Amino acid sequence: MMPLTMAAAGETVVIRKITGRDEMRQHLAELGFVVDSSVTVVNRLAGNLILQVKDSRIALDSTMANRIQV
Repeated sequence: MMPLTMAAAGETVVIRKITGRDEMRQHLAELGFVVDSSVTVVNRLAGNLILQVKDSRIALDSTMANRIQV
């Protein structure tokens, strides 16, 4: 496993684990970041990631993205 921040732009990965406090995990789940779902890294901008999750594009800062293990 590696943090989502290690995935390259254009790469599609599967979420294996989400760490952090319950509120943080719940927030990410509401955005569509759930274990065993696929996420595509669309782009990286100044340390932030633009991600394709289901039919949505979501920007996450590196702190949040580091909590997602793929």
